[in-house]
Amino acid sequence: MPRIAYVNGRYVPHADASVHIEDRGFQFADGVYEVVTIVDGRLADADGHLTRLARSLKELSIPWPVKPATLRFVMGEMVRRNRARHALLYIQITRGVAPRDFKFPKNPAPTLVLTCRRTAFQPAATLEKGVSVITMPDIRWLRRDIKSTSLLPQVLGKQKAAEAGAFEGWMVDDQGFVTEGCSSNAWIVTTDGILVTRQPSNEILNGITRLSILDCARDLGIAFEERAFRVDEAYAAREAFISSASTFALPVTRIDGHTIGDGKPGALSLRLRQAYMDHIGSTDPVSAK
Repeated sequence: MPRIAYVNGRYVPHADASVHIEDRGFQFADGVYEVVTIVDGRLADADGHLTRLARSLKELSIPWPVKPATLRFVMGEMVRRNRARHALLYIQITRGVAPRDFKFPKNPAPTLVLTCRRTAFQPAATLEKGVSVITMPDIRWLRRDIKSTSLLPQVLGKQKAAEAGAFEGWMVDDQGFVTEGCSSNAWIVTTDGILVTRQPSNEILNGITRLSILDCARDLGIAFEERAFRVDEAYAAREAFISSASTFALPVTRIDGHTIGDGKPGALSLRLRQAYMDHIGSTDPVSAK
């Protein structure tokens, strides 16, 4: 079945989907986005993603292109039309089309685009071995709490990680503290068994999966701290993992070539991953028409 996209009120074949050359998303990266994972036909953490989308739009003074309830309907329709079982649903809203000028256009008509791509999640072999990350300087702007489409530093970081044979890059601030991954939040488990992830602020994107994992930790009675941690603390950690909409909780077993713990995915990381998968499984699937 061909892929279906949604562009400004129309469902169109993915290959035919397009926006105007003067769309401000193309000209200035003047837009925001969300990625919602579809697992077994279920939209994972949809409420959280829509809440964060609303916040990003507000911070950039971009109007909603449609009512949130309408967007929610379109999201379900994209799942149905693409017959998506395991997939990534991408939502992007820009300030719309206007003659190129840095200033906001008057009475903007925002652009709304949704695409859906089938995906395979981490295979058992990856979960058995864990993944590696490398660290790198964080060169991003200071409003990382906005899920902006301006992602060039993350693109460069992901490429650097790939060239080093790593799965992800962890960005590090000027004081030597890990901020987050290029496309994920960073976690460690200390030698005392305390779960640690950086506190939300303008210096990181407050991941929706991150928030759900913290809820899972509370439910399981796992002690955690929201604070910054240095790279050397990560090297010495008992466990480490990353979280995102597409990786869930994915164990990290090597950082900059340093073996983490015993070099195998940690029990707490895997426990939280299972708890998160159970959380997704409790969500009602998108109903077929």
